[in-house]
Amino acid sequence: MHPVRFAVLAAALALAACAHARKPEVALPAAYESLPPTTPAVAASAQPIDRWWTRFGDAQLDGLIEHALTANPDARSAAARLREARATALSGLTVFLPQGDAAGSAEKTHTKQIAGTVFSFPGFSTGGTSEQDAANLNVSWEVDLFGRIFAASRVARADVAAARFDYEAARWALAAQVADAYFQAKGLAIQLADARETVRIEQELYDLAVRRGRAGLSPTSDADRVAGDLAQARAQAEDLAAQLQAERRQLLILAGRPIEPTASLDLPPTVGVLPLVPASLPSQLLARRPDVREAHERMAAAAGQLTLADLAFFPTLNFTPGVGWQKIVQPGFSATTESWTVGFRGTQPVFSIPKLMADLKAQDARTEQAVIAYEKAVQTAFGEAEAALVRLDADRRRAALLSDGEVRARRAYEASRLGYERGLTDLQTALSAEQAWRGVRTQLTGAEVAGLRQAVAAFKAIGGGWPAGTRVTGDSGQDRTSKVTRP
Repeated sequence: MHPVRFAVLAAALALAACAHARKPEVALPAAYESLPPTTPAVAASAQPIDRWWTRFGDAQLDGLIEHALTANPDARSAAARLREARATALSGLTVFLPQGDAAGSAEKTHTKQIAGTVFSFPGFSTGGTSEQDAANLNVSWEVDLFGRIFAASRVARADVAAARFDYEAARWALAAQVADAYFQAKGLAIQLADARETVRIEQELYDLAVRRGRAGLSPTSDADRVAGDLAQARAQAEDLAAQLQAERRQLLILAGRPIEPTASLDLPPTVGVLPLVPASLPSQLLARRPDVREAHERMAAAAGQLTLADLAFFPTLNFTPGVGWQKIVQPGFSATTESWTVGFRGTQPVFSIPKLMADLKAQDARTEQAVIAYEKAVQTAFGEAEAALVRLDADRRRAALLSDGEVRARRAYEASRLGYERGLTDLQTALSAEQAWRGVRTQLTGAEVAGLRQAVAAFKAIGGGWPAGTRVTGDSGQDRTSKVTRP
């Protein structure tokens, strides 16, 4: 078959086999239906959340997160992956530049005939010294007729952008992880303070029971009854102190400060400020969440690879210029030559077409996986955001209810204790009131700490913690604004 017919046939096969990435289905509701429209988050909608942790008004938390973003191993590893992606993308594009290396050689040979007939006449000798020097430069440059370099550039840019968003996602998750660990440690500090308060209260009851027993106003067994509760309270305080010590160390390691003493962390047993989380729309997750944007760029890179798999069916034309120089010196003879060549080399897939078809189908399947992964990332982001906002609103209301209950339970205990001290009630009434107060106080502490941790989860879920308007450096080294659009 004529070569031109081969090319026409291959092009026809390529057009027939051409595959395209489908558009992802990322339709989202207009609003979070489970989130009450009167949530206090609406009041904070205009405030930026790039550095949401500053809203808690805790300078120590700010310092821990800022240090972790530069010193934590996960952050440093993500930065190294970003540098690798940029270098890899640049390396992948160099194949479209002129390829070739300069080569040179120099050789000197001395020959001495030790037997036989010696011939020596002009232009020929069986002995003596000869030299041979050569230098050449052969170049191969693909003449891109079908846009392979543009498709490869799109892949490279998408790969670099995906690596950048992977880097941002690592920092995004790390900030939330540090804040969550910090509030978990503060929760332990509050529980420890509550346990020590319980020890103080039990000690007061014990001393009161001893005095009343000695005065004959109550059975001496009352002191033994309180002594058991006092021992339990002290044991719980010791256990919480050990947990807090371990949590301090883990927090320092997470913040990239592993060798500092745990005493460097000041964890007052106070809840602090529970900031308002800005109200956001589900559609904003496509631009705000770095993991969603990374999945979008992975999908774009896979679509570019699919285009390259299509273009593999088309001919490849290489321009092959070259220059050379050679010098030969022998006894009785020498010559110096220069040469240059200009040529073209073309290749057209013929018998490799079945393999290329299989490669195209495989890449089409990988592209479909990337599209599905993007759809899943969007759905996961929506689910996490709605759940976090709803739980945060519930934690706020639960803490408000328990706060009122804790005040009433404390008053009830104080009245029961006073009644027992004056002989108006028995010990069991005072203990029951104390246990009820302690239970409500424990629930209140848990609800307040859960609210802080849920606020962290909500900020993370809606995409806070990284500059969403950041500029992404592509393979060319020039910055470009990365915007997410639906393909």
